Amino acid sequence: MKKIFSIIVLSAGIVGFTSCSDFLDQTSPSEQTTETIWGSEFFTKARVDQLYGGMINGDRTYDQDIPIKWGTNTDVELVDGLGANATNSTHYRGVGNYSASPAFTNFANSWDDMYAIIEDANINIEGIRGSSMYNNGTDNERTMVQRYLGECLTIRAMIYFDLLRYWGDIPLKLESSKSDLSNAYVGKTDRDVIMDTLMVDLEEAIDLLPWADEVSGYTTERITKGYVHGLLAQMAMTRAGWVIREQAKEGYETASDYSDPTYPTQRPGAATRRALYEKALQHWTAIITNGTHQLNPSFKNEWELINKLTLDQTYRENLFEIPMGLGDSGELGYTAGVRMNFGDVKTTNWGYGNSSGSLKVTSELFYSYDPNDTRRDITCSYIDIRPNSSQVGVETMLGNAPFGLYVGKWDVRMMSDSWKSQNLNAAGKLGYGINPVKMRYSQVLLYYAECLNELAGDPDAHYEGDAGITAREALMQVHTRAFEAEHLADAQAYVNSISGKDAFFDALVQENAWEFAGENIRKWDLIRWNLLVPKIMESKQDYLTHLTDGTYQKTVYFKYTDSSLTTIDPSSVTWYTNADDAKAAYDALPAEEKALWSSVSSYGNSYPTKLDDTQIYTNLPNLSCGLVGSTVVSPDYGTIVGSGPAEPVVVNRYLMPIGSTTISASNGVLQNSYGYSN
Repeated sequence: MKKIFSIIVLSAGIVGFTSCSDFLDQTSPSEQTTETIWGSEFFTKARVDQLYGGMINGDRTYDQDIPIKWGTNTDVELVDGLGANATNSTHYRGVGNYSASPAFTNFANSWDDMYAIIEDANINIEGIRGSSMYNNGTDNERTMVQRYLGECLTIRAMIYFDLLRYWGDIPLKLESSKSDLSNAYVGKTDRDVIMDTLMVDLEEAIDLLPWADEVSGYTTERITKGYVHGLLAQMAMTRAGWVIREQAKEGYETASDYSDPTYPTQRPGAATRRALYEKALQHWTAIITNGTHQLNPSFKNEWELINKLTLDQTYRENLFEIPMGLGDSGELGYTAGVRMNFGDVKTTNWGYGNSSGSLKVTSELFYSYDPNDTRRDITCSYIDIRPNSSQVGVETMLGNAPFGLYVGKWDVRMMSDSWKSQNLNAAGKLGYGINPVKMRYSQVLLYYAECLNELAGDPDAHYEGDAGITAREALMQVHTRAFEAEHLADAQAYVNSISGKDAFFDALVQENAWEFAGENIRKWDLIRWNLLVPKIMESKQDYLTHLTDGTYQKTVYFKYTDSSLTTIDPSSVTWYTNADDAKAAYDALPAEEKALWSSVSSYGNSYPTKLDDTQIYTNLPNLSCGLVGSTVVSPDYGTIVGSGPAEPVVVNRYLMPIGSTTISASNGVLQNSYGYSN
C-alpha cells in the first residue's frame, strides 16, 4: 500500500491479514483478475468483509480511538490524567482536554486508516456496479450483490460521517484512486455538501438491504436496513445542528453565544432545519414501526449481553455492532471499563491485570441520577479491583475521586467464561472482543422524541409521518426501562411532570447523559445543540456547589457481602446519608457485623478552606481547559486558575487538527484552520 496524503491507494485485491475475527479470516483474491473478483459471489463477499476488517485492524479506528478516546471530553465524560497532563498536546490526555497539536501522530494514523477503508469501499462500489452479476445476473445474484453494494455505501458514509465530526470540512473522494495519481490529491469539501451527498447514498442503500435477521448472515454485526435508516436520520439531525465553521455561510444563523468572531458557530436557516428534521422523523419512524429493533426490557441485561459477546436476537436493541475478536481486538473493557488495578500481578480469580480504565465519568453524573435508577451503578463504577495478600482480586472503593469514576458498562464481572479463561492464562494484554455499538434503539427513541417535539412544538402532539407515539411516550419508554417495578410510578410521574416544548428538550438533554454516558454519543449531540461549552462549565460550577451544600459526603460507609471482604454490597453505601448519622449507625453495630463494614473518604472531602486540594485547585480548572479555559470563578472559592490556558484560543474549538504529516504529504491542498498550526 502507498499512502497518498490521506487516501491509502489499494490494489483491486484484498490486503492480507492474520485472522482476529471472521471478517479478517478471508481468502485473498489479490492474484485474481478484476473480472474474476467481481464476477464471483465468493470474492465479492470477501472484498466487502475486508471493510469490516479495516474497522478493527488496529487501535486508530474502531478498536480504540474512535469509540473511546476521540469522544471526550463532555460534561460527564473525561479522559484520565488531569493537572499538567491536560495540556499534553501530543498525547490523548491533551486531546481529550482540547489541547491537541497537529504533531500528535495518532491524528495522521486515524486519518490514513479511515481513508483506507473509504478507498477500499470506492473500489468495491465501482467493481459491483460494473460487474456482470449486478448488471446481467440472475435475480438471486442481483439481490445478493445489491446487498453488498448497500453495505459498501453505508460503511463509506459511516466513515465519512465520523471523519467530519472529528475534523470538520474534509476531502470527499467517491472514486477509486487512479494509477497516475491524477485524482489522489483532494482538497476540503464543505461538510454540508458531504452529508447531503451521503444521505442520497444511504437512501439507495435502504432499498438494497434486509432488516436484521431477515436474511441468513445479516445479523446486527453486519450493516442492515435498520442501521442505515438510523445513520441517515442521525446525519440529517447533525446537518440541521450547530457547528463551528472555517468561515461564515450566507443564509445561516450565527449563534449568539459560544461563537468565535473568525470561526463562527452556525446552523442552517429555519426552513432547511425543518426539512431536515422531517427527513429524520421519516427514518426514525421506519425503525419504530417495523419492530425489528426494540428496547431490551432490562438495561442491565443489555450490558451483560454486550460484555458476554452475545448478540441479542430477541430485541436487537443494538442496530449495528462492529464485530471484534476475543483475544485479538477490542479495547472496550481495557481502556474503557472497570479497572483491574494490579498491573502484571495475576489474581487467582481474574487473572492478568489487563485494563487501564482511561475513560472516566464524574461524581456530578453519579449524583444526577435518581437513587433508584438502575443505570447509575452500571454506568458509574466507584470501585476498582485490586489484589489482597492472597492475590485474590477484591472490590475496592475509589474514595475521593470526583473526576475518576470508571465506566461500569464494560465490566470484567459481567464478562464471559471464555474471556475469563483467556485472561487467567494471559501473560500480557489481550483483546477483549467487545463490540463497539454504533447505535442503540434507545437512541432511536430519544432522537425521535427530539424530532417530534421540535416539529410539533409540544411533547404530546403528533406530526404527519410520525410513528403513532408522542415524544413523551418515546421518552417514557427509555426512562422507565431503568426502574424496577416498585419505583416505576415515580419514574412515570417524572416524565409526566415535564411541561412544554423547551422543558421537554431540556429533559431530553439530561436523559441523553443518563442513558449514554461513556458510549461516545453525548459529545456529538452537545455540539449540534451548541451546549458542549455551557454544559462543561455548568458541571464545574455544580461540583463546587455540591461541595458546600451537603450533597457530597466527606465519608461513606459500605458493607461487604462476604467475610473475605471480596464483594461490596452496592445497596449498603451511604451515598445519601448524613455523615454523622452514618458514623453513629456504624459505631452502634455489633463487633461481628462491624467486621463486614468499612469506610472511605469521599467526594465531600474537598472544601474551600483546603487550599491545596488537588481536586479543586488542579483537576477541576484543567478539565477541558483547551475548550473552556482553566479559570473557574465561584462565590465560595474565589477565582481558581489552573495550569492550562486561561481562555480558549478559539471559541468553541472542539474539532481536532489535521495531522502534520497528513498536511505535508498533501501536495499543498490541505491546511489547518481554527487557529491550529500546520
